[in-house]
Amino acid sequence: MKKKPKDLLQGTLDLLILRILSAGPRHGYGIARRIEQISEDVLKVQQGSLYPALHRLEDQALVKSEWKSEGDKRPVKIYTLSKAGIDQLEEQTKGWREYSAAVELILTTA
Repeated sequence: MKKKPKDLLQGTLDLLILRILSAGPRHGYGIARRIEQISEDVLKVQQGSLYPALHRLEDQALVKSEWKSEGDKRPVKIYTLSKAGIDQLEEQTKGWREYSAAVELILTTA
């Protein structure tokens, strides 16, 4: 049975972007595609959600960006995780794990 892609909630998307960038710099499409690949196409990232999230993370100084061009190709905006972003990723990951463990308890015992 093929899995239907799911849209992401804003806070979850921020966490996933930070996690993807912890592996190294990427452009927006690369971030979205990596989330989809790792989730085996269960999670779908819409451009209308991705770029506002990236701008928000940039405004919060959690990610940095710079324009890069390679040869004759048009420039692309490359995002990297800042030190504050690394700290935020650790904090949000801990919170997410506590939250998901609590939901799992309810799902298995209620």
